Amino acid sequence: MKFGQTWRLAAALLCGSQFCQAGNYTNFSVAVYIPINVVQSFEAPQKLQADWDCIRRQLKVDKVYIEVQRDRRLLTADQTEQVKKFFTDHGVQVAGGMALSEGSLGGQFQSFCYTDPGDRAFIKQAAEFAAKHFDEVIQDDFFFDTTKSDSDIAAKGGKSWTQFRLELMDDAAENLIVKAAKAVNPKVKMVIKFPNWYEHFQGSGFDLEREPKIFDGIYTGTETRDPEMTDQHLAQYESYEIIRYFSNIAPGRNGGGWVDTYSLRYLDRYAEQIWDTLFAKAPEFTVFEWSAMTRPFEVGSRAAWEKLPTSFNLGDMTNGISGPTWARVAGYSLEQADKFLGQLGNPIGIASYKPFQSTGEDFLHNYLGMIGIPIDLRSEFPTNADLMLLTECAKFDPDIVAKIKGRLRAGKSVVITSGLLRALPGKGIEEIAEVRWTDRKVLAHKYAGGFGAGNFSTLDGATNGDVLFPEIDFLTNDSWSLVRAEANGNAFPLLLLNRYSRGVLYVWTMPDNLTDLYALPPEVTGAIKNFVMRGFPVRLDGPAQVALFAYDNSALIVQNFSGSAADVKISTLGNATVLKNIVTGEMVEGKLPPPRGWNLRNENIEDRVSFSTHLPPHSYSVFTLGTDRGNLGASAR
Repeated sequence: MKFGQTWRLAAALLCGSQFCQAGNYTNFSVAVYIPINVVQSFEAPQKLQADWDCIRRQLKVDKVYIEVQRDRRLLTADQTEQVKKFFTDHGVQVAGGMALSEGSLGGQFQSFCYTDPGDRAFIKQAAEFAAKHFDEVIQDDFFFDTTKSDSDIAAKGGKSWTQFRLELMDDAAENLIVKAAKAVNPKVKMVIKFPNWYEHFQGSGFDLEREPKIFDGIYTGTETRDPEMTDQHLAQYESYEIIRYFSNIAPGRNGGGWVDTYSLRYLDRYAEQIWDTLFAKAPEFTVFEWSAMTRPFEVGSRAAWEKLPTSFNLGDMTNGISGPTWARVAGYSLEQADKFLGQLGNPIGIASYKPFQSTGEDFLHNYLGMIGIPIDLRSEFPTNADLMLLTECAKFDPDIVAKIKGRLRAGKSVVITSGLLRALPGKGIEEIAEVRWTDRKVLAHKYAGGFGAGNFSTLDGATNGDVLFPEIDFLTNDSWSLVRAEANGNAFPLLLLNRYSRGVLYVWTMPDNLTDLYALPPEVTGAIKNFVMRGFPVRLDGPAQVALFAYDNSALIVQNFSGSAADVKISTLGNATVLKNIVTGEMVEGKLPPPRGWNLRNENIEDRVSFSTHLPPHSYSVFTLGTDRGNLGASAR
């Protein structure tokens, strides 16, 4: 069975890009980044050889990035060439690296001052030096601006800091980095690595609109680390979603994903970041950084699941390895994924839209991924989608209401969040539906669902505490509540339906704390998915913090990020009746939908074949679909 053409994505497999080269692994290549202080330490006799011997027996390395500049330090030509020669003599590709950091102030990152003539001259010098010694140079993710010096204030004038910094860094990218490097080495490929905090890029001058065009390629920071002990609101699903988003921005020029070993409470979290980067079809994976790969790893607090058959098996990982380090953790995780990645097609998801330089409901797309809704995030309005999801960031498109109307007139469905609804009064949304965001709040602890003029049915299920929602006003019979929250005998809409022209507008109320999406019972998120995932070829129902990764060739992955086991239901449109676990070979028979009598027909409940599966904590399963046991191998190719 093939997934429907409606949901096929135009993007080709990234391993056809300029970045992907054959190496030690079948489906991707692996690089290690070496910061300048580590490179300088190689002057000590035998250190480089000892480090290399430690790493290469645990991790297959295709390439190294040799950093030539960081914190105003610059390698010498002799240091650079000696380290380059070591790796080329060992058959390893070499590239240069730069990190335009200015150290830190009490742990807070500082940038160069891009209005200071001395700083600008140093940056240009560093780019020229890198290009002289390498044919590829990657800019580590410190290429941003945080200074507010007197020269900055004078240059800014009446512009906002965001607009000033975008223009300033575009100029620096073009004139201090790329043109300067190519003047020395016309064939050099200049790459910019973007970090993980993409919602706020524009505030520090990272320009996702122009910089991918200025540089020859881009790279993606897929570090999501621990979602609770860090302050950037990075849900685990982002390690996958950000690769897909950046690849949509720069098709064929997103070089890969990059993960470090920081801010982890348990070892499985490091492996998950690696796996999710690869599930997104990254053509190269970069380990940051060299010295970490030579150090012993820290297991962390995983006692609750360490004796269960989880995807990350500590015993298997260390078996037969003397003195395992972080390099072995990376190598084990990479080897595991490489066995099945070639059987995955192109990733697909619910079409969503994030205009350049936009903010609003920060990182919501990743929280939705964490309740089992796969997202295809794009910087261009998805005009060919039958159903699209628009969050608050879409308000940055001045024509967004007109575009919504266009999709509805074409007979399509548009889901908007309460955050976007809040941003659109007076901009034409009232011409579609008289639905209004209010500043009143409701603390919900019960939920119900229904369709049409009739009684609602209670959506039973375990809740994880009360959830605070904004209250949405609507006009009876003009809009219809499909899912609602209940508190103290009153009801409030969580999902509204409004028909306009030949299409349907849905308004989805988001909790004030976006992680409270995890507190909703599966019956509630399932009732919402009946509408916001309608027509999508594969669906996942179950507890929160279990993600679905879907592909256009009938392959799929379900991943449990929680510390508890999860029983989930996978359901599909079409005629698939068998689900095969690619890793274990286990076959799961599908359960056909019940026959529909005339009095049982509900146009909003799709006829889907369902499959039940069990996921241990912090584990994933990889499946392919088929119509019988004999054709499963062909369907995954």
